[in-house]
Order: sequence, then structure tokens, then C-alpha cells
Amino acid sequence: MSDPMIIRARVPAPVKQVRHALTDPDTLRVWLAEHVEVELPDRFEFWGRFTPEGDAPHQRLLHADDRTVRFAWTLDGVETTTEFAVEEDGPDAAIVSVSQSHFDMQEAMEESNVRGVLQTYWYLVLANLVEHFEGRALTPKPDFTSAELRAEVLIDAPPAKVYASLIDSEAVTRWFGYPIEIEPRVGGRYAMGGFDAEGEPAKILELETDRKMSVDWGPVGVGTWELEGSGGKTRLTLVQSGFDRTPYAGWLGSVSGLADLRRFVEMADWSPIWLS
Repeated sequence: MSDPMIIRARVPAPVKQVRHALTDPDTLRVWLAEHVEVELPDRFEFWGRFTPEGDAPHQRLLHADDRTVRFAWTLDGVETTTEFAVEEDGPDAAIVSVSQSHFDMQEAMEESNVRGVLQTYWYLVLANLVEHFEGRALTPKPDFTSAELRAEVLIDAPPAKVYASLIDSEAVTRWFGYPIEIEPRVGGRYAMGGFDAEGEPAKILELETDRKMSVDWGPVGVGTWELEGSGGKTRLTLVQSGFDRTPYAGWLGSVSGLADLRRFVEMADWSPIWLS
């Protein structure tokens, strides 16, 4: 088995408060899952629409202390291991990490099993933990029981600024945290990893200044960003459609990216949530 995947994020709260958020059922229902039951040191379970294979709780608590929560999580018949860990980052901030076993990038690209969603799932979950402590509206959680993939966020910036941050290669690379090259025209290329990356780039199908962009991702369908301005703010609607199977890994990546996009265009002192 390969080394576990690890994601780290800076949270603007002291370690004690963050640890409470990682183990308090009421708080976990805000940023993690629809249903949560926690009774330390014996039980840590979550399930519901916003959880992969969330028809019932599939977790088994392995360890919990003042800085760590570790549990087994059975997905697609395989028992994986997940660990939350928290460490100080000064008196008023903490670093939260998620370590996840049994994640394989090739499986994620092929969408061959539900474990392929785990990387983008945990990015979205940690983004919502950060937003919870910042007092910001949370990024929409995916409904794993629905084939309609749709998310809406309200951004405190005019449509022109949001649009520019969606079509400019340098800007998108900054807030998404991954190299992306875009030819901002109908028929233009949209390449994750850049134009020299392996594989066929996506293609821009529609582009309306300050209003809309649709990108054809091939087998995983068409992604559309629509912008509607009002009172200096922008409602962004993201829709994924036209696929043969539900591409939750890629979908979650797009949705988790909305958290970074909002911060990027709203905050004068923007800095990424994520740590290397």
C-alpha cells in the first residue's frame, strides 16, 4: 500500500477550539456531515447525504487524545484509516491535517471506486472547517445521493472581478493551487496541469463576458459557471452535466475550489488555506 495522502490547512483558531470542533457532534454537523454521533473514547461516526457511501455510519474509532482523532472507515468494502491531527501555529491559529490511507490518484482519475473522491472530499471538508471559524458562509456540500451536481455561492465582489478570476490562467493557478492554462475564447483550450501536460485538454464551449463559461471535460461531462450580479455582489452557480457516470472526484475538486475563489476575490490580504 502507498503512503497515506496528507492534506494540511491553517485554521484561524486556538488548538483547544479546533479540537472541540473536531469532536463535538453539533459542530461536526455544521462543517462535516449531515448526521454525527461522537462518544469518546468509544465512538466517532458520521453519515448522510454529504458523506461518500453515507447510507449508514461506516467508521470505527481507533484512537483519540487531545491532538488526534483516528478512525477506520470502510469504503467500497475496503477498511481505510483516517486521522485528524491538530498542532499550534501561534496562540490564535492551528494547523489541521488529514491523513488518509487507500487513496490512489489513478483510481481517482478513472473514477473506478468511491475512494477516488477522498482527496477532493477532504479538501472541501477542511475548507468548510476554516470557513466555520472565519464566520463565513460555508461552501456547499455535495449530495452523494443525487445525480444533479449543482452548487451556488454568493461572492462579495462584482461579476467582472469574478469573471476575470475564472478565465485568467495566472489568477486561476493562484487560487486553485494547481497549474492551469486557459485560452479565453470559444473553442479555446482549458488544461489542468498546463498545455504541455499529458492527455487532451478540455475545450471552452461557451464564453460570455462577466456572465458565463462552459467547459467540455470530455467523458466527465460539461461544467458551467454562471454569474449573476446584484448590489456589487455575484451569485455564482456551478453545474456539471452530460456525463455517463457521476464524476464526484472532479466535481468535488471544482466545488472545493469555490472556497479558494471566494477568498481570492474578497480578501485584500488573501493567502491560501493550504500548506505544502
